Amino acid sequence: MEILSVQSLNKSYGTHVALKDFNLSVAEGLVFGLLGPNGAGKTTFIRIVNQIIDQDSGEIFIKGQPLKMRHVRNIGYLPEERGLYKTMKVKEQLLYFARIKGLGKQDAIKKITSWLEKLNLTKWKDNKIQDLSKGMAQKVQFIATVIHQPDLLILDEPFSGFDPVNAEIIKNEILELKRQGTTIILSTHRMESVELLCDHIAMINQARKILDGPVKAIKNESKTNQFKVKMMVEDQTNMPPWGDVIAAEGQVEFTTSLNGQAPNALLNDLMQYGEILGFEEIVPSIEEIFIQKINESHEG
Repeated sequence: MEILSVQSLNKSYGTHVALKDFNLSVAEGLVFGLLGPNGAGKTTFIRIVNQIIDQDSGEIFIKGQPLKMRHVRNIGYLPEERGLYKTMKVKEQLLYFARIKGLGKQDAIKKITSWLEKLNLTKWKDNKIQDLSKGMAQKVQFIATVIHQPDLLILDEPFSGFDPVNAEIIKNEILELKRQGTTIILSTHRMESVELLCDHIAMINQARKILDGPVKAIKNESKTNQFKVKMMVEDQTNMPPWGDVIAAEGQVEFTTSLNGQAPNALLNDLMQYGEILGFEEIVPSIEEIFIQKINESHEG
């Protein structure tokens, strides 16, 4: 079932077009990556979904119902520009946000205690936000975003400001929320996060969607049928003219194309020249696909 459906969304600021005929479908229970360069339209789309700004035209549906302000209570939104009250204590801040989202006081306190323990913030609960490090404040903001167990969680650059250890903690919490049934829209420039977390991605450039599909399918469609080969070759003078051969101590490494052959047939051909030590298909990363699609959209 779709948790979010977007149909023909348009938004302009004066003469600047932020979104043009934008369509999107987000299925329940996925981590959905929303990718694009700065100024592509991602933040505009996220703000429209959160009812912060209105679209010029087009429709948005939440679980089949036209988006209304009441739906926002079931959405968690972590903006790129963080918004905590610096002079409030951690525990008070989280209770404030939990109550705004409709939690009863005792339920909120229970959830706050649990989250503070999970993110190693318990001993800081009575400190003011201004006394925390940037990373700790980011974790408080994350808790405030998920404290009400939203059906739809929108994270805009959630790893900003985190060291690798805390980024790993937040990554694991995102995956745990997915296991519990939360649908997550992840907007990020960190392509390694997309590879690790996302089931499905959509790319936006210059206000338009330029790519949309499951991560695995997109990567498979972008394959070039090239393989990285490593071999032990006794007679290096008796080799085909592989163009990028690196030779050292009887071993050679190079890339080669299938040229219409099946992988097993290519392996059989290679074995006549020596022992195969490595045979790995070259699959483009999401970052490589991202750069390629952005360049193609500019050329078009």
